[in-house]
Amino acid sequence: MIIVPRSRTSARHVFFCLFLLFFFHPLSIAGITVVSSEPDQVTGNDVLISIDGPDGYLGSLIMVNGELAATDPRHIKRGSGYRVEGLREGGNTIEAWHFRFANGMFSIVPGGSVEVTAHPISGPLFSGPQQQPFVCSVAAELGVQPNVDASDPPGFRVYGDSGEVVGYSTRCSIDSFVEYRYRTTDGNWADWPEDGSTPEDLATTVTLDGDELDFVVRVEFGTINRFIYSFAMLVDPAAIGREGRNPDTSRWNGRLAYHFQGGVGIGHTQGRWADSRAMKADVLGMGHAIAYSTGNRTGDHYNLQVGGETALMTKEHFVKRYGEPSYTVGLGASGGAIQQYVYGQNHPGLIDAAIPERSYPDMVTQTIHVGDCELLEHYMDVTDRDNSFWQTTDNRSWLVGLNATDLLGNPFAEPQEALGFAAAPGMTECVPAWRGLSPLSLNPHFGSVRNAEHWEPLSDIHEIEWTHMDDLRHIYGIAEDGFARRAVDNVGVQYGLRAFVDGVIDAEQFLKVNSEVGGWKPSAEMAQEGYPFIGDPTPDNFDPWSQRNIMLSDGDSPAPRHEGHLDAIAGLYESGMIFRGQIDIPVIDIRDWLEPVLDMHNAHQSFAARQRILNEMDTADHHLIWFAGIGDEPPFNIGEADIEEMALRVMDDWMANIQAEPDADVATVRPDDAVDACFEDDGSVLAAGEGVWDGILDDNDPGPCTQAFPVFTTSRIEAGGPITGDVFKCQLKSVDEALADGTYGDREFSAEQVTRLQQIFPQGVCDYSLPDLGRPAGL
Repeated sequence: MIIVPRSRTSARHVFFCLFLLFFFHPLSIAGITVVSSEPDQVTGNDVLISIDGPDGYLGSLIMVNGELAATDPRHIKRGSGYRVEGLREGGNTIEAWHFRFANGMFSIVPGGSVEVTAHPISGPLFSGPQQQPFVCSVAAELGVQPNVDASDPPGFRVYGDSGEVVGYSTRCSIDSFVEYRYRTTDGNWADWPEDGSTPEDLATTVTLDGDELDFVVRVEFGTINRFIYSFAMLVDPAAIGREGRNPDTSRWNGRLAYHFQGGVGIGHTQGRWADSRAMKADVLGMGHAIAYSTGNRTGDHYNLQVGGETALMTKEHFVKRYGEPSYTVGLGASGGAIQQYVYGQNHPGLIDAAIPERSYPDMVTQTIHVGDCELLEHYMDVTDRDNSFWQTTDNRSWLVGLNATDLLGNPFAEPQEALGFAAAPGMTECVPAWRGLSPLSLNPHFGSVRNAEHWEPLSDIHEIEWTHMDDLRHIYGIAEDGFARRAVDNVGVQYGLRAFVDGVIDAEQFLKVNSEVGGWKPSAEMAQEGYPFIGDPTPDNFDPWSQRNIMLSDGDSPAPRHEGHLDAIAGLYESGMIFRGQIDIPVIDIRDWLEPVLDMHNAHQSFAARQRILNEMDTADHHLIWFAGIGDEPPFNIGEADIEEMALRVMDDWMANIQAEPDADVATVRPDDAVDACFEDDGSVLAAGEGVWDGILDDNDPGPCTQAFPVFTTSRIEAGGPITGDVFKCQLKSVDEALADGTYGDREFSAEQVTRLQQIFPQGVCDYSLPDLGRPAGL
């Protein structure tokens, strides 16, 4: 139980304390622990501490910076959470004095001290200068105007009741507030009646512990680190309206789910609050609390340094408000899964367990192969349009690696053919899943933000460099041309290498693609996108590949390749933006197998994460992979197999075992059903146990899950790269070395072709037996 002390001190208590301090001088007994955060990462003016008192302990006095913060020793119990208020921004000293009765005598003994550093609740903790302009969304999302923190622009306009501008906000802060909602019998959320009456359509829920309860939820809203946060948990309807400063936690089961959300965003926004994640009924119905922040929605930004900071601050506030959870489990798909891997690595203790869904290991290494998509699609559709080989859909996978199918058709085929370009009847995953994301990430002109019209001056919005790199400009760094540096690089990459070695394409085809595929223009040379992103589908504006921003051959020499900056790559490693595989918590990586529908959440990513863990930790026994089917033919049953709830229950058993044996290795205390597995689309087990995924990361015969759910590759794997997909800038070897060391298998080149190969790769070709050239030593 958290007890907030009274703000005024009693003269009688002060006199009594001074009397004891004057007359008693026993040995110091240490015993203050900061519970709510690391001591140097406290936010706001309060902190939750725990007291470890001596034998005969009766209570404590707490002092902050030499001033009494708690005046009644009976308010503080040994080991319980106690919220200390009155911290000032910067350094603070918290001291404890313990009252005890031992050996027939009362005494007071020093209880130790702790130094804490307090930061503003609006941030930052460690992520550096905050991004501006920053467009507020609390009015659009919550119906609440942000607090005024500036009288003049620049800032987000704050409006009064009559619509007049009353000031400006740069931090987008609001005062926290609470709402009560209930689950209806038809599966929706509704506001709890203000008169306190019980709705006729009130649903009930059965918790993880087997209790049947009214499905009523307390939701707290506010802002932390400039983003919108919410905390939701079951509440006793009888407590509504009578909670005061100490919220009712009687129906919380003690487990906290931190729900991270996905998407792809470029920043400059407070973001959108999603009740489908923040109030996920299946999770709340089990009795878990849910913590959520728009700062952990990658659809709003992909700065995972800011995201990790926001998650730390948000969880800290939850702990100070509701108490320390028995454990915290991460939830979330796509970018939400990425955050679990990255934060599990970078911020030990933030989450105690992870259930990443439709995962990738991280975001930044996805830009490596995704950046190849349109270069290769353009090559097949435009540059090599007369080659009928690429007009067979399946053949395109030999370059892009990702799945290809005729099942979904190709909406671009008709206009491409009408304009004289080639097209396949179907598509690779590059088209329906990734088209538009290369310009979103790379093109400084291609971007926007909701509610920007309320920012003043609007010229600030027009000057934004809309790239992923600029969103992380303090990590990537700034190039000499004034734009943020890039890490993506394709110098030395031999596209279609495996197809050549396997005899699928001949030497001439191999040389042609690598001579003419090209690379992306520098940011300073990029132009605004065309159709289907911007403008009309006129012949001059039709440009689904972003051809206008590709460096192409001049006809006399090979097309230039794009180069990544070594300092940018090092910055990504050093800031923790790359998941290296260092994670020691239990992980159940779950996904529905979406390869048939060419969804961007391709299946090999789970194994990329596992291989990184193996490379870093020499074991991945604490990392499980679960796939669920979606049926054999359209209409597919996407998401019908609810393996998330199964994973939550298995993880709960796993965490119970860990808590029962805290010194044991995480993998050795796995419950019996915590094993690799795959499921039918109805949730029934197809196969489970050791070896079900054989044949993906080893040379064994394919296991039953491997056979049921084929895994595809990427352009860089097809070019000889590792399944980990984490080489931005490869180390190079000369063409002569490649010819001598078996890079090309038993395929041979003529003397003239060797000369051309050397012209295409004057610096050499990728040597993927060596690590990323930009990876700092020791990481």
